[in-house]
Amino acid sequence: MKNKVTGLLVIVLISACAAPKDIDKSNVKPLPESFGNTTTAQTAPFVPITLTTYFNDPELIALFEKVVQANPDYQILQQRVQIANAHLKQSKRAMLPTVDVLVNASGTKFGKYTMEGVGNFDTNLSANIEEDQKIRTDITPNYFIGAQTSWEVDIWGRLRNKKKAAKERYLASFEGFRLVQNQLFTDVADLYYELIALDKKMIIYEENYKVQQKAFEIILAERSAGKSTELAVQQFGAQTKNLLAEIEQLKLDIIAAEKALLTLTGEYGGSISRGSDFITNHLQILNQTMNVDSVIHGRPDVAESYYELLATNADARSARAAFFPKLQIGGGIGMNAFSMPTFFNPGSLAWQILGGLTAPIFNQGQLKRDYFISNRNQEIAFYVYQNNVTSAFNELSLLLTQVGVYQNILTIKADEVAHLDRAVSVSNDLYLTGYANYLEIINSQKHKLQAELDYVDYQQRNARTLITLYKALGGEVN
Repeated sequence: MKNKVTGLLVIVLISACAAPKDIDKSNVKPLPESFGNTTTAQTAPFVPITLTTYFNDPELIALFEKVVQANPDYQILQQRVQIANAHLKQSKRAMLPTVDVLVNASGTKFGKYTMEGVGNFDTNLSANIEEDQKIRTDITPNYFIGAQTSWEVDIWGRLRNKKKAAKERYLASFEGFRLVQNQLFTDVADLYYELIALDKKMIIYEENYKVQQKAFEIILAERSAGKSTELAVQQFGAQTKNLLAEIEQLKLDIIAAEKALLTLTGEYGGSISRGSDFITNHLQILNQTMNVDSVIHGRPDVAESYYELLATNADARSARAAFFPKLQIGGGIGMNAFSMPTFFNPGSLAWQILGGLTAPIFNQGQLKRDYFISNRNQEIAFYVYQNNVTSAFNELSLLLTQVGVYQNILTIKADEVAHLDRAVSVSNDLYLTGYANYLEIINSQKHKLQAELDYVDYQQRNARTLITLYKALGGEVN
């Protein structure tokens, strides 16, 4: 019999000897030393960015605060972080001994032809017992008050790795919370600057409408004096109506953007208080020396997938440890008696010490499946992590390039608007002196209007790039 038990234990140990291969950060394709977009001397170390210093618009910061207080997605993520924290606490308690307080009372009527019934009857006839040790044979009571404990000795690290997995998943949930938090903030900022862009376009259209209306009145007067044709009047009139239609469409676009922002802040109606300027260029970021690895792993999406990878590593080790025998130690102590008068007698004190070794034999198939699944989950987590690292690097590299490029584009577009503004003034002067016709005035005004709208579009694109850069650099709330 002893040889059979030994053989079974050997089989269990052999089946568990293949340790899982951890797939961690060191297996990832090495990151480049820089983002490959250096155009200026990088002399200052990179300073992590924060919400309030990056977005220095008080109206926008106030919107962020409303999101924190009222947005359902934000509140849901907070609850999930608390759930993950509860799992972590539970995994810590699993490594400690369990202690239970027991209070039992029972009464048993043993059959006359049972071992207990015969034994109790025979015991009462013994000369070796005292009167208070005699047992009732009609109904035999049993009272117990005490405590018992049980503890699994974590020899192979099964519980320790479960605890580690829970800890890593808690950290992953916190990074997931940061990720959604940053996404909400960037969504708010994107809509906020879209509103500012629409406001600027509204001003442009209204100013052009006034100019067009004035030109239309001049053309009407000139037609009355025979200096202009009906065709000129109709074309100027059509241009004026087109501007009015664009103004009405802009009003709808502004309402839609406000409603989208109100939804993010959890409000049913109202208006959005806003400034009049786009976010300023953070060109100083281009002059800072960045440690690529630390910047990439400071992002919540990369950090979340990294912690999940570590959690799956721990899951695999825990699944392997499940093949090994478990050592359980336990015991109990309390007062135990079959009569209330003797219950608190010192002689009723009872205690027990237990120790046991259990090894899985017939559920090896289930353990192997769990082990196989945990290893596959480890590989999936690695691929997700590797993809996030690659995407994060390329996104940041592009964004850092765009920051410098958009600054040049904005300078060029501002010069274009200035040239076309001068062209409109010149065309009006030439028309009044007979050196230009009305079509040249219309064309110059159209070109100026389009250039002004394009300039606002590029300002908005630049703002969107800077907003995305905040998220890509793993911006903190404070």
